[in-house]
Amino acid sequence: MENREDLNSIIGFLPVVLRSSSLFWPSKVVEALKALSKGPDHSKVDSGESLFLAISDIRQSLNLTGDVLAFSTGDGFSLFFDNLMSRAEANKWFGEVLPAMADMLLQLPSMLEAHYKNADSVTCVGARDGLQTGLRLLKSQEAGMVLLSQELIGCLLACSFFCLFPFSTRGANHLRMINFDRLFASLHENNNEKQENKIKCIIHYFERICSSMPIGNLSFERKVLAVDQTSNYIPYPKAESWSKSVVPLCPFEVYSSGLIEDQLKEALEVDFANKYLGGAALYKGCVQEEIRFMINPELIAGILFLPCMAENESIEVVGAERFSNYTGYASTFRFCGDFLDTKDSDIMGRRKTRIIAMDALSRVGKRQYGHDLLLRPTDDSSFPRLYREINKAFCGFSDPCKSHRYEILLNGDHLSEAEHDQKLKSLESNSDNVLPASFEDEVGIVTGNWGCGAFGGDPELKAMLQWLAASQALRPFVVYHTFGLEALQSLDQVTKWITSNGWSVSDLWNMIVDYSSQRSKKKTKVGFFTWLLPRCSSDNPMISDP
Repeated sequence: MENREDLNSIIGFLPVVLRSSSLFWPSKVVEALKALSKGPDHSKVDSGESLFLAISDIRQSLNLTGDVLAFSTGDGFSLFFDNLMSRAEANKWFGEVLPAMADMLLQLPSMLEAHYKNADSVTCVGARDGLQTGLRLLKSQEAGMVLLSQELIGCLLACSFFCLFPFSTRGANHLRMINFDRLFASLHENNNEKQENKIKCIIHYFERICSSMPIGNLSFERKVLAVDQTSNYIPYPKAESWSKSVVPLCPFEVYSSGLIEDQLKEALEVDFANKYLGGAALYKGCVQEEIRFMINPELIAGILFLPCMAENESIEVVGAERFSNYTGYASTFRFCGDFLDTKDSDIMGRRKTRIIAMDALSRVGKRQYGHDLLLRPTDDSSFPRLYREINKAFCGFSDPCKSHRYEILLNGDHLSEAEHDQKLKSLESNSDNVLPASFEDEVGIVTGNWGCGAFGGDPELKAMLQWLAASQALRPFVVYHTFGLEALQSLDQVTKWITSNGWSVSDLWNMIVDYSSQRSKKKTKVGFFTWLLPRCSSDNPMISDP
């Protein structure tokens, strides 16, 4: 089999068996799935209770009995399919959708073999040519990409629904659980509408793909900023990279209403992520990241093979299709029916939906105004105390195709814009590979109050840090949704004032550092915007144009 090394890294986390270079289901699993594929008249599976018994039998055939499911999983299946779902909906589910899912699962071994045979034959753009794309464990500190078809993802998520993924070794590899047992168990334990509607999104996804299987692809990419000079990754910016940067701030648009996922521009859409991709999407969580994973369920596939993000990492997903409409947030979240995703596809067959998962510091409190505002050591003692928060955003917003440009910007030479362009031309002329224009040149950033909810971040500073990171990453614009947050009522006024004065990245950065110093020393108690604007009262610090 092609790409055997890739397969070896992930086989222990898959439910199929590998023997003599072939993938297959055990014979008893094949029998059970074939019975399910013939419908309830043959399988006798026509209720949530009987469905869970069938799932338990398949798990036993896979020797997964040691991987105990959440206590109330069976009760959750019964509650949803036998009580919360109408009889007409249940008849359709057990008569049409479940048999199609079983038939899909029967194809998993051959789908995986075809995937590994063709994994690296797809052509990536420009500087990405030759990028390895096979399904594998994308370990921490190893930048890389996995490219999966929507059909294969549908099959993997069917495994999650049937709770077939082994999980005894996932925690040791810093991987969250991907089976849906806790999703259903928490429905029974809490019996709230939020959890019911999360499951409705998942059920609707399976209804859609079983009636018409999508034919596109998704890529999952771990981005890594290099912490030493031996790596070919984008360099981790030093403090001086920010304090002396001549890069101009990019255009900044503010909207008090609207949602990140509804934007129409070519942009990276920020996922306010947990360091474990997906957060509590498959449990009780129902805030920004978890909601995105419900309306774009293909994102869940990344949980299978992407261990938690380190301080210098982010995860970018391109191509996830949206299947559901919704209203509300947290406890008021409600599934509102079908969503038809009409976004165009790129040369790799991916929908032009780019989602960037990046985790903010949690529960920072007053520390965010001291040296810990931007400085924080990681769990790895070899990692220097660097500007963590802004560099996390820079990692997310960076474009690997622009790594040569970033190297020039961040190597400490502090060139003017003209000198930067001249040095880049010199680098290109002396290189065997002419650097192509990035296919993401027009791709901006759409974001909002990253890390400002339960994580406790200062909305004013987080907005500015994201603006700085996007500008330094050479993104053409930032679209910022405040979601009506009162603390950001003057955001539009502030950004327009800064833009009108022609500030660079270093101008704004140094102001933030100055403000943070004063705030930590209790020389000011006001917010950054009040401190900054020239029209602030005489009792507050004033600034002159830089």
